[in-house]
Amino acid sequence: MVVYIHGGGWFLGAGSEPDYDGAKPAARGDMVVINFNYRLGLLGWGLHEEFTDPRTQSFANWGLQDQAALLRWVQANAAAFGGDPGNITLAGTSAGGSSTWQLSLLPQLRGVIRRAVPISVKHVWNPASSTTPQESREVYALLASRLGTTVAGLRTVPGLDLKAAWEELYSGDPADRPVTGWREYRGPVPDGQWMRGFDHELPTPQIPIMPIYARTEGSFFTGGPGYPYPGPHPTNDAELREAVFMVLRKGSARVGYRDADQAIAFYRKAAVRGGLPQDPMSIWTEIWGDGLFRYQIVRLAERHAREGRSPQYLMEFAHPVRAPFSGTPHEATSKFLFGSHALPANEPAYGDGPLERQVSDTLIDLVASFARTGRPSAANAPVWPEFAPLRPTTMVVGGPDVARLSTTFKADQLRYWDRAGWVPRT
Repeated sequence: MVVYIHGGGWFLGAGSEPDYDGAKPAARGDMVVINFNYRLGLLGWGLHEEFTDPRTQSFANWGLQDQAALLRWVQANAAAFGGDPGNITLAGTSAGGSSTWQLSLLPQLRGVIRRAVPISVKHVWNPASSTTPQESREVYALLASRLGTTVAGLRTVPGLDLKAAWEELYSGDPADRPVTGWREYRGPVPDGQWMRGFDHELPTPQIPIMPIYARTEGSFFTGGPGYPYPGPHPTNDAELREAVFMVLRKGSARVGYRDADQAIAFYRKAAVRGGLPQDPMSIWTEIWGDGLFRYQIVRLAERHAREGRSPQYLMEFAHPVRAPFSGTPHEATSKFLFGSHALPANEPAYGDGPLERQVSDTLIDLVASFARTGRPSAANAPVWPEFAPLRPTTMVVGGPDVARLSTTFKADQLRYWDRAGWVPRT
């Protein structure tokens, strides 16, 4: 059985959205698929002692607590709806992938989660998508003051007023805000109980894992389907410099135009060496997707291959979207895992021809077999060995081949982040 955690940057989304309808993977994979909702926004992710639960003494990361409670409920009730309480696989995309990873590390859930499928994970670090406990306290105190209440009293503020105040505080240029952290996303804060540290600081999960990333994670944010970037899009070197500078400010309070110039120069040279596009939109897209997503996903997979004590299978989802969109954007994987690429709202961008259906079937088969036995397999995919970074062991799903084995694509680009000092090294 598979429990799926939806994404949405820790502030939006729902398990009930049509994109995550579990009917197709449940039927094709002969498994129970469970979606659910969890708390989002400022009463879902953060830390303050005035929110302490008198029963559990917990005072942080309530969305993560919701997810843990759901997993325990599933384990207790699985048999009632045909599931195996001893064989729960946890999967999730983006912020949901982040939770999948973090829940897999929790001692209090040891024995509950049998396997994990973290997809397009937004691995958390401060200040890009987290903050310090002290700054979290300051943020709640500031919001309470603006809304004329106490921190504990924020629970009684009408939801729309609370949401508006939260979004106003975190709107605009991160450099203009009264706080440094949570620059791009407001995700979990290390509290010692529900999040013991950032992913790059902790061991990788000690259960079988199947990390998945999209080939061009950044194309979702630079104008992909479902996320129309308001623009302007860079069309020349000067505009590209500004656009990359904007991306780098999402992850660090100490960046300058020199950092943007270095990133652009490195990525252009890597594109030449790899025979990849070098236009401003492509360079901007790759820097965005690699810096905030793909770098840590791949490097943590490499670390697990060196140090982990459980099987790992790394997948690159590479099925391209249709023009006028490009690449394989962040969140594309969920459309094929759930078969929702065929929905009227998605079909123009993702397609619903014979190839798309075969890609969807293959992805479902790989995930379902991994959830059932720990060994992913599919009729349209080659035998998949455990991930070894220097050998062709990454399963590439999508495109005319449907599935093939390869080494890490665009590995050259990832070396920039090893030395940039912008994203934590793993």
